[in-house]
Amino acid sequence: MKEKLFQYVLLTIALAFTIFFFFYVIPPALSPFDPWSAILGGFVNPFASGYSTDVILCWVILAAWIIYDSDRVKHGWICILLGAVPGVAVGFALYLIMRMKQGVR
Repeated sequence: MKEKLFQYVLLTIALAFTIFFFFYVIPPALSPFDPWSAILGGFVNPFASGYSTDVILCWVILAAWIIYDSDRVKHGWICILLGAVPGVAVGFALYLIMRMKQGVR
């Protein structure tokens, strides 16, 4: 796959998840505003707990990688925030794009 096509695929995935997040996740989290219920909702059964734990640990790994790369990739910290909200799919995809655009291999 060509690099430019890869970047478009990553951007499309990030945008698709962001749209999904803002239309499907945000409204119930705000009505009534209860962030703890929204967070703990990912742990309502063993299957959801497994997926939620996986996502949280993937975010921790992404954050560690971004911190490790901080001297080579400018503004990578933004992807740590985007990895938390809307999600790891967005933070990871945009971090890969940032690395490529800045010439980091």
